[in-house]
Amino acid sequence: MKVSFKVNGQPRTVDVPGDMPLLWTLRDTLGLKGTKFGCGLSQCGACTVHFSGTAMRSCMTPISSCQGADITTIEGLSPDGTHALQRAWEELDVPQCGYCQAGQLMSASSLLAKNAHPTDAEIDDAMNENLCRCATYPRIRQAIHLAAELKAQSVQAGAPKAMKGGKP
Repeated sequence: MKVSFKVNGQPRTVDVPGDMPLLWTLRDTLGLKGTKFGCGLSQCGACTVHFSGTAMRSCMTPISSCQGADITTIEGLSPDGTHALQRAWEELDVPQCGYCQAGQLMSASSLLAKNAHPTDAEIDDAMNENLCRCATYPRIRQAIHLAAELKAQSVQAGAPKAMKGGKP
């Protein structure tokens, strides 16, 4: 089945079985390895991507449902690592094993796109379906708050601020 859609802003057409999960299309057909396979049951969040702006699990999404969609993967969040969340994740040393982090970042960016200054409860609610084997949840929450601050600062300044000495 031929399916045409955008991935990280680039038009793509694939010819794969219609029931092939988006995850495997991204990883095996398009070579985008940042989106991870975790459980294959849409429960852990490692495979989270943005589907037309909304965070969703790619392991259970058939490619046939992606016709005309705009998909953003971790590679498209910010290729040079300057997204506020990527900066905050690095600043606060969030990951341990790092396996879940692409999905965590994609879910967090979806949250911040909808809510520029979430509370702890709102973060917990939005992130509760993303599992982290290393239990870095407190650092994830802290990084989301820092990213919100960094985004606010960049809006005020009109450009991203460099991190210097570990401080924005």
